Amino acid sequence: TIKNNNNNSKENCHHIPTDTMVRSLPSITIACLLGSASAFSPCPIHPQGLALRSSSELHASSINPLEDRIGAAATALFSIGLLLTPLVSTPPPAHAADGGGSLAANTKITTGGASTLQSGRTITITRGVNLDRSDFKGQNLKGVAFQQSIVRDTDFRGANLVGASFFDATIDGSDFEGADMSLCNVEMAQFNRANLKNTVVREMYVSGSTLFEGVKDIEGSDWSETFLRADQKKYLCNHPTAKGTNPTTGVDTRESLMCLD
Repeated sequence: TIKNNNNNSKENCHHIPTDTMVRSLPSITIACLLGSASAFSPCPIHPQGLALRSSSELHASSINPLEDRIGAAATALFSIGLLLTPLVSTPPPAHAADGGGSLAANTKITTGGASTLQSGRTITITRGVNLDRSDFKGQNLKGVAFQQSIVRDTDFRGANLVGASFFDATIDGSDFEGADMSLCNVEMAQFNRANLKNTVVREMYVSGSTLFEGVKDIEGSDWSETFLRADQKKYLCNHPTAKGTNPTTGVDTRESLMCLD
């Protein structure tokens, strides 16, 4: 009789249907933790709610107690590892693929001088930062916001400034030669002494307070789809450097400004 009961007990403990285990995941987790403790304990631990067996049944069913405890410990440790795996996984940064001003090489940007595109939005980190005489030549500054910052006499030659913002920024004397400023926000900015030679300034966002008086050079610049105030358009068309063709887009400067020749 003891032998038959022992066999039934072993079947009940070791042949649990898979769907029952899935539905009872919290119970299994607790059982695994208790099993780990019992595996290293001189006395077995029986959680409340689990089927109990008499000492004679345990003695009869455990042919090799050491092997049973090693197996229980291995199962418990494997289960704990599965539970902890999601906690140690590190997701990739949301903006890793954007590049732009997130490059660590640009210390002034990464320390709060400007901000980068995150999930398609330009988020300003700080304002009023002094970036005078900085060297951004040839850098990828796509989506960087220099809002209300002081960026005088700064080198932006050949830089990617697509979607960047110079809202209310002081950019006197900065060199944008050969840069791509498409879709830039230059509202309330002033381009006194700025060099826009061969610059792509397509679809820039300007406002009534954006001033180009005093700009140094606009030869070869492309102003397509940039809607200028009438007096600013007239000023640029009368500028002595309003000539040439943009080397990147192949568009004539005066045609892009819609000058009346």
